[in-house]
Amino acid sequence: MLISAATARAEPELDTVRVGVLAYRGSERAAHDWEPTLSYLERAIPGRRFVMMPLDLAGMVLAVADRQVDFVITNPGSYVTLEARFAVTRIATLESGTPDTPIAAVGSTVIRRADRAGIGKLADLKGKRLAVVSTDAFGGFQIAWREMEEAGVRPFTDLAELTAVGFPMEGVVEAVRAGSADAGVLRACLLEEMTARGRIAPNEFVVVGEKPPGELPCRVSSRLYPDWPFARLAHTPRDLARRVAAALLTMPETEGPTWTASLDYTSVHELFRTLHIGPYPKTPPTLEEVLKENWQWLAVIAAAVLWWVVHSARVEVLVRRRTAELEREIAERERAEATALRLREERDQLSRLGIVGEMASNIAHELNQPLAAIGNFAGGMTRILDAPTPDLGMLRAGARSVAEQAERAAAIIQRTRGFVSRRDAQRSALSVNAVVEETLSLFGAPPDPALSILTEPADGLPEVRADKVELQQVLLNLLQNAVEATRTGNNGGGEIVLRTALSGGMVLIEVRDSGPGAPEESRRRMFEPFFTTKPGGLGLGLSICRTIVERHGGRIWAVPGVPRGLAVRFTLPPAAGETVSSLSVPSSIQETNT
Repeated sequence: MLISAATARAEPELDTVRVGVLAYRGSERAAHDWEPTLSYLERAIPGRRFVMMPLDLAGMVLAVADRQVDFVITNPGSYVTLEARFAVTRIATLESGTPDTPIAAVGSTVIRRADRAGIGKLADLKGKRLAVVSTDAFGGFQIAWREMEEAGVRPFTDLAELTAVGFPMEGVVEAVRAGSADAGVLRACLLEEMTARGRIAPNEFVVVGEKPPGELPCRVSSRLYPDWPFARLAHTPRDLARRVAAALLTMPETEGPTWTASLDYTSVHELFRTLHIGPYPKTPPTLEEVLKENWQWLAVIAAAVLWWVVHSARVEVLVRRRTAELEREIAERERAEATALRLREERDQLSRLGIVGEMASNIAHELNQPLAAIGNFAGGMTRILDAPTPDLGMLRAGARSVAEQAERAAAIIQRTRGFVSRRDAQRSALSVNAVVEETLSLFGAPPDPALSILTEPADGLPEVRADKVELQQVLLNLLQNAVEATRTGNNGGGEIVLRTALSGGMVLIEVRDSGPGAPEESRRRMFEPFFTTKPGGLGLGLSICRTIVERHGGRIWAVPGVPRGLAVRFTLPPAAGETVSSLSVPSSIQETNT
């Protein structure tokens, strides 16, 4: 049974020498292995009594730290830890091997069942189940751990299962034999010992990753390291240490295990430093170690970063190129839109001028009336003045009449100038009925006395937000077309009706003639640019009307007139905030509003 440093503390006698022994297989086995050596030392050094203190690994560290022991017998791994931390010094090294050829060396042997194929090298252990006596055992795992690492197998991550079966080490053999592990780690020479005792059949197991035969007459899978040391603590008297060392080196084989001069344990330090265990815990890796261990991943990352840099630069170039192209396209589009707007304004201006040209006779007729009246009033006033006693009241009335007719002529000219002048669109809230009335005044009397224009304004219509001149241009164009159609179909006579109403929440204006009408194909295409049924016509008037109406948020269409002729209708949305729910739609418009 193992005892710790705390339970092992006792007041020593003056001639008592305390020897801490690593009892990894229990106190009884430790007494069996080391009592002969301690008995020999008592005989070889009179006046001293050597007492064994069996300890586990943790108890060994505590006992040395508290100076509860004077000497220690431990495995090489435990020794290098004590040497680094407490300046423990070895005075002799155990000789192992066979009785005929004692060798002061220790190693590890990895075995598998002979009938278990697929595991020939240590690298084949990856993904397999491995049995060990303990992960802290020097010869039972740590030596093999280094060999596996160098073969590319990391035991704690690459194995399917790492099982510690505990002492005795023969349990590893049983685990491999029963198939609960694919392979196992033994200390060197245990395989030969068990074979010699008949515990293992000669060909039952195969050594994995076997090394070429060396100084140790056993089959091993690892390099060899110095065997267990007999070491003194820093507080142990030097004279006593020299006497113990001399006794150990002269100890006969018949007295117990044999010892040799202290060996170099640098290789054990190197093993622990490689595995980052014991006195060499893992420290932050240097840049060189990081590059060496992860160069594949670093190469992949560097390639990815390089690709990303190239890709980002390429994307940046493409984005800049595309941005420049878009800026050019936007600039060209803005120039094209500005050109289109200018051409549309010029077209609308020319259209208004064309309408005025077509209305020239009407305008001349309108101007002739006030001018003829002025002439008549002027002649009458002249006759009054020629009379012996002029009537001043009549002269005053005639002068007022002349002024009224002059104002009437000036208003006609002013309306015409306002209609044809070039200007920007100016939208405002308008009364449709007022615009219709002003447009009829601008249009003047029909050219034929037999032709009449009737208006049917709806009451309570909401205002619309529109440009008055553009709205007048639409109405004048429709009125002019209606006059021409009516005169063609009625030998110069007939009736034109201009009505307003509300339809579907929109303000509707209708211009209906009493001409011959138009077939469905013509009604469908009459608002297309350059489509016309007039000889010598350009087909732009109704197209311009549609552009203006749609620009104001409405639509324009044509339907057969009732009872005959053609009715052209267009709608405009009410100005914002106008209420239209209380208004009604005339039945004549409802019936034909398609």
